[in-house]
Amino acid sequence: MTKAERAEYVVQELEKLYPTVDVPLDHKDPYTLLIAVLLSAQCTDVRVNQITPILFKRADNPYDMVKLSVEEIKEIIRPCGLSPMKSKGIYGLSQILIDKHNGEVPQSFEALEELPAVGHKTASVVMSQAFGVPAFPVDTHIHRLMIRWGLTSGKNVVQTEKDAKKLFPKEKWNKLHIQIIWYGRQYSPARSPKLSVDYITRTIGTKKVLKDYKD
Repeated sequence: MTKAERAEYVVQELEKLYPTVDVPLDHKDPYTLLIAVLLSAQCTDVRVNQITPILFKRADNPYDMVKLSVEEIKEIIRPCGLSPMKSKGIYGLSQILIDKHNGEVPQSFEALEELPAVGHKTASVVMSQAFGVPAFPVDTHIHRLMIRWGLTSGKNVVQTEKDAKKLFPKEKWNKLHIQIIWYGRQYSPARSPKLSVDYITRTIGTKKVLKDYKD
């Protein structure tokens, strides 16, 4: 298979497995999605979905969030890890949304990435899933699988994102990145991956990757 053929095969197989997809993080609007994605850094979506209802019961909009102290936010989100940094980010970005954006989440990559604790991946998730703008956020699952499938050099997530955008049709980016995440969790985990279930890698994986797999 050529690289283009491998990419087309991935799209076809993931569409069979996951014809419909939802964002793994529970949210109700762009603001709650932004906060949930921020909390998901180095934390599982399952844990985030356990904590956000507690936080959003107290504050599910920037105006209520800044009524809490950074310390109060930190105590609520502590189970998500990195709570000192994340709590300052949540409070800080909420204040900026009020001061500069009338309490609304901005609909541009540039404005989002100017917010505290919001990097390119977080901005990409919000732009794609809240506003429908084509983006291809690369998390650890996507980075790992793009390498296993021989679709990127794997130097860093920046290169992986560039390679994904070149290989996959733009109109499929927003759905496909979630499909790949779901596949990674279900069939191709980081630890002890098994070819007996990870059939996409078994079909198109590189020789080096196939050699390292365990059954």
